[in-house]
Amino acid sequence: MNRMTLAEQFSAYSRWRGEAIEAVLRLRNWLSRNDVSDVQADQRLQFLIERLRADKLTVAFVAEFSRGKSELINAIFFADRGARILPSSAGRTTMCPTELQWTPGASPELRLLPIDTRARAEPVSELKRMEDQWTVEPLEAGSTVRLQEALLRVGEVKRVSEDEAARLGFKLDASGESGLKPGGDGMVEVPKWRHAVIQFPHPLLEQGLAVLDTPGLNAIGAEPELTLSLLPNAHAVLFILAADTGVTLSDMTVWRDYVNVGARSKGRIVVLNKIDGLWDGLRDEVSINAEIERQVGSVSETLEIDRASIFPVSAQKGLVARINDDKELLEKSRLSVLERALSEDLLPAKQEIVRENTLGETRDLVNQANVLLQARLSGVKEQLRELSGLYGKNRGVVEYLMYKIRVEKDEFEQGLKKYYAVRSVFTGLSNQLLAHLGVDTLRTETRKTRDAMLESRLSLGLREAMTDFFARMRANIGKAETDIAEIYRMLDVMYKRFSVEHGLKLTAPERFSTRTCEAALSRLEDTCNRQLNTTLMLMTTEKHVLMKKFFETVAVQVRHIFESTNRDVEQWLRVIMAPLEIQVREYQLQLKRRLESARRIHQATDTLENRVEELKQSEVSIVALSGELADLQDNIQRALENAVTDGNDDRRLAIVA
Repeated sequence: MNRMTLAEQFSAYSRWRGEAIEAVLRLRNWLSRNDVSDVQADQRLQFLIERLRADKLTVAFVAEFSRGKSELINAIFFADRGARILPSSAGRTTMCPTELQWTPGASPELRLLPIDTRARAEPVSELKRMEDQWTVEPLEAGSTVRLQEALLRVGEVKRVSEDEAARLGFKLDASGESGLKPGGDGMVEVPKWRHAVIQFPHPLLEQGLAVLDTPGLNAIGAEPELTLSLLPNAHAVLFILAADTGVTLSDMTVWRDYVNVGARSKGRIVVLNKIDGLWDGLRDEVSINAEIERQVGSVSETLEIDRASIFPVSAQKGLVARINDDKELLEKSRLSVLERALSEDLLPAKQEIVRENTLGETRDLVNQANVLLQARLSGVKEQLRELSGLYGKNRGVVEYLMYKIRVEKDEFEQGLKKYYAVRSVFTGLSNQLLAHLGVDTLRTETRKTRDAMLESRLSLGLREAMTDFFARMRANIGKAETDIAEIYRMLDVMYKRFSVEHGLKLTAPERFSTRTCEAALSRLEDTCNRQLNTTLMLMTTEKHVLMKKFFETVAVQVRHIFESTNRDVEQWLRVIMAPLEIQVREYQLQLKRRLESARRIHQATDTLENRVEELKQSEVSIVALSGELADLQDNIQRALENAVTDGNDDRRLAIVA
C-alpha cells in the first residue's frame, strides 16, 4: 500500500477538520432554529467553530548554523515550488527566528522586526501588535524568484560596537564558542532583524501549518521569548545535526538548554542530516549503511535518546529528488522515512486533542439541549395526564386542578428565593475567583518582584525575588482552587435540592481543575531556573539586563498563562450555572402553560379536546426533535472519528495513534 506524504496527510487532516466544522455548524443552526439553545450555548459553539478554523499546527526546526535546517524545510514542505524557497547555502542563512504562515485575508508579505527593538521593554508578542515597528515588504507569491530574493533578507547582519551588542542582549565571547566573537576592530556582527514573519499563500500554510525556523546558538539564546514560548508551544521540534560533524559542543548546548527540556517527548525528533556526504563512490551500500548506523548509535548515546527517535537523511538530495520526481533518489535520501515518523507522531496527537475538545464541548451542549427537550416532554405529558382526567368532569374538578397548579407554583417560587440567594453568593465568589487569576493581581505581584529586584544588591536577592514571584503566583492559584471548591459545593447542594423538591432532571455539575495552570507555571519556572535563575547568569549578567529579560519573557508568559486560565474559568462559571438556569426557566414556563390551559378549559369546556390534541402533537414533535438531536450528535461523532483519507483515491490511513 502506498503511503501518503506528510503534505498529503496534512491536507487530509485539514479536510477532516473542515468536516468537523460543518458538523458543528449544523448542530448550532439546528439548536437555534428549534429554540433549544440560549445565548451562552450559541457563544460556546461559535467559539468552538472559530477555534477549529484558527487551528494551527506548528513545526519548529532547531539547530546550529550550517546543519541544513532551511534545506530540510524546503524538502519537506516546499518542494512543489520546483526550487528552494528559503535561502539555503553554506554558512549562516537564518539569523533571526522566522515564522512561515498564512492568515486568511492577509496579503503576501515579509515582516521584519529591527534588532534595535531589543532595547525596548516589549517582547515580540507585544510588538506584533504594533504595525509601525515592523519593516514590511510585499511578496510576489506567484514568483519563486522574487520570493527567494525577498527571503534572503532574514539572513542580513550588521556590525555594532561591543557595548551596543551587549545592550541588545547578545553574549560576547572572544573565542566565539559561547557567544558572539568581536572582530579585530572591536565591532560585532549581529543579526539585522530580531524576528521575521513570512506570510504567503502556500497550500499547506493555508490549511493551518506554521513553520518556525530558528537561528543558531548565539542568536537563539539572546531571545528568551523564543525558548520560553515559541519552542515549548510548538507541536513538533526537529533538532538537526550534521552527519559530518556529529554532536558538537554547541549542538549539545542547544539540545540540553532548548530542546531536551521538560517531560515532553512526543514530537521531539533528531535529524542526522547530510548523509549524502558518505556517498563518495568508494564504499558500497552495506558499508555506507553500517557507517550511518554507527553514527546513529553515537548520537543516541551522546544525547541519551532512543535510536528510534533519530533519523538519518539527506535533505538536499531529498529536495532534488522531489523536484525531479526521482523515486530512487528519494528513497536513498530517507526523507520519506522522516516524514512518515513526523506524521505518525505529530498528526495523531494533534487530531486527538482536537477530537476530544470538540466532542467534549458538543456532547455537553447536546446533553443540555436533550435535558431541555425531556423537560418539555415531561411537561407536555403532565398536562396531557391532567387534562385527560378532566373528560366528563364538572367545573369544580377544573377549579381544583387550577388550585393544585397554583400551590405548586407558590412552592416553586419559594424555592426560587433560595436559588436567587445562592445566585448572589455565586456572583460574589465568582468575582473573587477571577480576581485571584486576574490582571490586577498579576500586576501587583509583578510590581513587588520588580521592587525587590531593584532593592537587591546581591545576586542572592535577585534569585530570591524570582523564586518568591513564582511562589506567590502559585499561592494565588491555591486561593482560586479554594474558591472553586466552595462554588462547586454550593451548586452541588442546589442542584440536588431542585432535583428532589421539584423533580428537575439535573446531574451533578463538573468541577474545574487548575492542574493545567499549575503545570504550565511549573514548566515555566523550570525553564526560568535553567536559563535565568542560575549562578552563572546571576554572576555574569548586569542586574538591569537580567531584570529586562525576566520581565520581558517570564512575567509575560505568566500573564499569558493566567489570562488563558481566567478565560477557562469564566467559561466554566457560565457552563456550571447554565443547566440549572435553563431548567428553572423551562419549569416556570411549563407551570405557566399548565395554569393557562386549565383557565381556558374552565372558561370554555369545549376547548378541552382541542387542547389535548395540541398537546399530543407537541409530544410527537418533541420526540422527533430528540431523534434529530441524536442524529446530529452521531454525525459529529462520525466526522471526528473518521480516518484521514488521501483525496486522490480510496486508500485510507488512520492517524489514530
